[in-house]
Amino acid sequence: MLEIVNTLVAAVVAFAAGAFWYMRLADPWMRAAGVPRDAKGQPEGGQNPMILAFTFAMQLVVSGMMRHVFASSGIESIGGGLLSGLGIGLFFITPWIAINNANAMRPPMLTLIDGGYAVVACGLMGLVLTLF
Repeated sequence: MLEIVNTLVAAVVAFAAGAFWYMRLADPWMRAAGVPRDAKGQPEGGQNPMILAFTFAMQLVVSGMMRHVFASSGIESIGGGLLSGLGIGLFFITPWIAINNANAMRPPMLTLIDGGYAVVACGLMGLVLTLF
């Protein structure tokens, strides 16, 4: 039962970190991603709650798989969880983001912003998964 709670809390923490990250980097991210904006500079059509729900669901998938990998690998210490999470974000997720963005001919800034978030979010997930 504790593993389920850990997984859920790790996903919530990563989701909250994303809210903070993308609020701070909203303008450069929207420019790099080519998001159409209205007269107030907000994304056209507003925020779609289904995208937020999907985003959280994907955070939960990543958190669950990280928990599984940690359990299988014997990663139990807070330092090990943090380092492993950072490594997953930096060496698994960010390169994949870079591949997708390069093939879509997106600006490198988009990879820096999204990859940076992947590193931070996975690091936090790893930390939370090893706290309990």
